[in-house]
Amino acid sequence: MKRKISYLAVLTIVALIISACQVQDEQESKPKNIILLIGDGMGVSQVYAGLTANNGRLSLERCTHIGFSKTHSSNSYVTDSGAGGTAIATGTKTYNGAIGVNSDTLPLKTILEFAEEADLSTGLLSTSSITHATPASFIAHRKTRNDYEGIAADFLKVDIDVVVGGGRNNFSKRADSVDLLHELKGNGYAIVDQLSQLQEIEEGKVYALTSEEHNPRASEGRNNLLPDGLKASLTILSKNQNGFFVMAEGSMIDWGGHANDIQYIAEEMIDFDRAIEVALDFAEANQETLVLITADHETGGLGINQGDFETGEVIGGYTTAGHTGVMVPVFAFGPGAEKFSGIQDNTDLFFKMMDLLGLGDEPK
Repeated sequence: MKRKISYLAVLTIVALIISACQVQDEQESKPKNIILLIGDGMGVSQVYAGLTANNGRLSLERCTHIGFSKTHSSNSYVTDSGAGGTAIATGTKTYNGAIGVNSDTLPLKTILEFAEEADLSTGLLSTSSITHATPASFIAHRKTRNDYEGIAADFLKVDIDVVVGGGRNNFSKRADSVDLLHELKGNGYAIVDQLSQLQEIEEGKVYALTSEEHNPRASEGRNNLLPDGLKASLTILSKNQNGFFVMAEGSMIDWGGHANDIQYIAEEMIDFDRAIEVALDFAEANQETLVLITADHETGGLGINQGDFETGEVIGGYTTAGHTGVMVPVFAFGPGAEKFSGIQDNTDLFFKMMDLLGLGDEPK
């Protein structure tokens, strides 16, 4: 005897199958790791200057989704790096000069701190001093970005796994005579001052403080600090089966913008793109990593007036020696990349990353 299946039953079964597939797709689109790369001062023109100088190609072209971010701070149409970094790190608009605090100077928990609490590994890298505004915004809580020694002291309050950048004097040659490097060693950290030493470390916790203050620019002896430092950091961070969050900053795209120096901008953009290549190669092989590339703001009001892909020559013009209020690009690759298409606020980046890592829900 043949059993008849009702039309309603068929629809119910189909609906359940579709629902199960949607749940599976949603689960598959969640990354275990996030690599956030911030090109300080990087607008669309800076990207295109680097692309032109690199004979028409950049690794970030491999990204599958592109959007834009609105960057204004709580007290200014034009943000600084402190407020811009804090917005991305905490999901809250604050005043220019703030580091990890709100407009009332109250501390805000950062995505790096949330990740630490969830037993993910964490890292911060910068081509400038690690106590500079952008990296500081992910780990410190200070009323002013100029409180470098206070920012360094805040690093010891978070069990971060890997730190790479300049700023060693803020830890060891301080007005209070406290040697924070000695304290870090007591907390189980390896302390190195050379990239080659970092590359020899495959696990554990490490501070690689590669300069007393800021590192030199890419063309003056920085020696692939950001791409090679990121590669070494990923070796360490990926040992954690729970996943990781790492932020790596290309600081000096901004400095070239302040100087209105197109060659400086292009060189730093290409160096930053080499770090992007490291991140994308890792994500492509790993299949569980979201790579997110953006900026805290644009610097210089750069326009590209002429260029040549064959020679790499770029001719630019500027509207200012400071920051501008224009939107900045957001590039994404990997699980969850589709969430970053379109126009969004810089604070949205925090909530989307938090949601994807399972650290908190994205606001409705």
